[in-house]
Amino acid sequence: MIEKGTLIIISGPSGSGKGTVVEKLINTASYALSISATTRHPRDYEKEGVHYFFKSVDEFKEMIENNKLLEWAEFCGNYYGTPKEYVMGKLNEGKNVILEIEVQGAARVKKIFPEAVTVFLIPPDKEELRKRLTGRGTEDSETIEKRIQRASEEIELLPNYDYVVINDEIENAVERINCIVKASKFESHRYIEKIKDFK
Repeated sequence: MIEKGTLIIISGPSGSGKGTVVEKLINTASYALSISATTRHPRDYEKEGVHYFFKSVDEFKEMIENNKLLEWAEFCGNYYGTPKEYVMGKLNEGKNVILEIEVQGAARVKKIFPEAVTVFLIPPDKEELRKRLTGRGTEDSETIEKRIQRASEEIELLPNYDYVVINDEIENAVERINCIVKASKFESHRYIEKIKDFK
């Protein structure tokens, strides 16, 4: 019998290194990245079922109405959401599924999927965050300051998460998340069916 995977929600401010950490995790056999559904048009390099599940607005609204999404949001005129069927399929295959989403989406998923493990990724301190954002070289100083302000607001929601991982070094952060996922395999809710034989 295949052991069911763990749903891991990873959030954190811009500059916390989420993308790099997630990329390292999904390069191992035991992890899969959740694929979002969207109504936006695919870019030239994007493939159906690899980068996104591309839907018409009517198809997306049908998914909302029939409770087929773990969470969804409208952004810049397009819909984005996490298909429940895909996530559950991967979990049943024994994969640990990673959802890299912002704090509001994380709260919505946790509400309807309480056994999900939530991880908040943060840089060691504000100066390191500023250094990383500046080091990208992609944004002006005003935008960077807005991102730092937004990070402060997001960090206030940190108590809503099960775990906090400080991303001082990528390999350390990856190992900490691996330890959290290993520990999740022993959570009591996983044993409710198994202990019925003892009654």
